[in-house]
Amino acid sequence: MTDIVCIGEPLGEFNATRGEAGEYRFGHGGDTSNCAIAAARQGAKVAYIGALGADEAGRSFRELWRSEGVDDSHVGTHPSAPTGLYFVSHGPQGHVFSYLRAGSAASLYGPADLPKELIRSAKVIQASGISQAISASAADAVFEAFDIARQAGVVTAYDTNLRLKLWPLTRARAVIHAACEMADIILPGLDDARLLTGLTEPEAIADFYLGFGARVVALTLGDAGSLVATPERRQRYVPIKVAAIDATGAGDCYDGAFLAEYIRTGDAFAAAAYANVAAALSTQGYSAVAPLPRRADVEARIALEAVNRS
Repeated sequence: MTDIVCIGEPLGEFNATRGEAGEYRFGHGGDTSNCAIAAARQGAKVAYIGALGADEAGRSFRELWRSEGVDDSHVGTHPSAPTGLYFVSHGPQGHVFSYLRAGSAASLYGPADLPKELIRSAKVIQASGISQAISASAADAVFEAFDIARQAGVVTAYDTNLRLKLWPLTRARAVIHAACEMADIILPGLDDARLLTGLTEPEAIADFYLGFGARVVALTLGDAGSLVATPERRQRYVPIKVAAIDATGAGDCYDGAFLAEYIRTGDAFAAAAYANVAAALSTQGYSAVAPLPRRADVEARIALEAVNRS
């Protein structure tokens, strides 16, 4: 049985390693692809669904997923639409993204393309706001996938990941909130959640998302850690100290590590403690994928933190 199925848009990445005018290193990105790889590196059995172009970036993704143990057998190859790309630069306010994704293969994906039996047989299906923002058909595919999952008793997980370059806030809010109503686990980031909810305080935001009926809300707080809430309990997790270089994939790493550990333990709070460490470790290198830690790295750091506290 597949543990986690992720749906969305893979993106080839060009990451500036020496600032605005420096060199760009090719890599791989796309929030749900990063999540899939992060989960696989924690030992989960992961599959990806979506579409790639018949191009070098698409071929590179297949090589990456296969090397990471992510099942790509349900990812289609579009004969003419390209794999999307993005560029990351690093300035005084953090990382800045520029995208070349209009008309991507992933944006042409729709409900008719979904592998229904794979979804029904999974333990968790994960999607994000970006999965839905790239096109109306992609948005509908996520809704249909969540509907299939819920009917089969599969856990649905949703990252509200907001990109206002892709759609206006009013539409984003309507679609994302509709998806949250179908989600068992909601994984918002604080900055996005403030825009989507109109609220400021993490506790109020957690209450807002629990109001959709979610079992778990795991709210990431950037360099302040995370807040995890269920209807019965909530807890904050402070970040560990690391020499952070690039936080490009930290939120995606949190998602993947959280879901993998949640499946393993059935405990949202144990999953949050684990994901908090994994996400911090993922900031110690450039690009979204390369710094994603493996389970041995996370467990070693958790053990070191325990020794330091004793």
